[in-house]
Amino acid sequence: MIIKVMAENTSSAKDLGCEHGLSLYIETPKHKILFDTGAGALFYENAVKMNINLSAVDLAVISHGHNDHGGGLKTFLGINSKATVYLHYKAFENHYALRPNGEKDYIGLDQTLLPNQQFVFCGDRLAIDEEIELFSGIKGTKLLPSGNATLLMINGQEFLPDDFGHEQNLIIKENGKTILIAGCAHSGIVNIVEQFHKDKGYLPDLVIGGFHLYNQGKKENENPAVVKEVGEFLVNSNAMYYTCHCTGIEPYNQLKSLMGEKIAYLSTGDQIEILKIL
Repeated sequence: MIIKVMAENTSSAKDLGCEHGLSLYIETPKHKILFDTGAGALFYENAVKMNINLSAVDLAVISHGHNDHGGGLKTFLGINSKATVYLHYKAFENHYALRPNGEKDYIGLDQTLLPNQQFVFCGDRLAIDEEIELFSGIKGTKLLPSGNATLLMINGQEFLPDDFGHEQNLIIKENGKTILIAGCAHSGIVNIVEQFHKDKGYLPDLVIGGFHLYNQGKKENENPAVVKEVGEFLVNSNAMYYTCHCTGIEPYNQLKSLMGEKIAYLSTGDQIEILKIL
């Protein structure tokens, strides 16, 4: 399995752009997968430079209904009319961010994309085949990101705290190894890993994704005491972690000091071959 980063907050290559968003290309023995599309067309522009043929993707996953992960969906649909796109059934609900000036900005997906025959709307559990699964409905409440406090949803005419019921996670199995991929881990990366363990009876070998330890809207890092607790849990899980996007550089550096070789950072342009690291 090969995973390539097409869009992320940072870049490891001068000719590849970066943005506040996430998009991964994943190639398995059976599938060519797009995981999230970043905030716009950048993932596609970088894919061309990285010699990634997105028209050959057969399966796409949108991790949740925020536009830094699904903002490029219109671009993808314009170049690929065959891929099945898996979204949680709540993904197109209205999502907002509360800004420091008190304004509420719409950060949801593009409603004009509905309806679309390529979309498959998922519940809390979906086994696509023996290699690919999706799961959501995280129940745990440990060490939730403080940045969630500025993220809202609408119930009728009322703004409420987002419950992140629209967030789903990807599981990929290959050669006896299990990879767990999260988008932003708004439900808390600790809770996601614990839910995985509860469902499966074992822990993943590798976890990839943003851990939402940085609040982009307020430009604030998570409390170091919380980051420390997260790092202690993760290192004791014995999985390998690759993080990115909403984790934030300063929280990542703190995690790195706690976890050592058990964690690394993924930037735009980076590539990992799973069998070489597990």
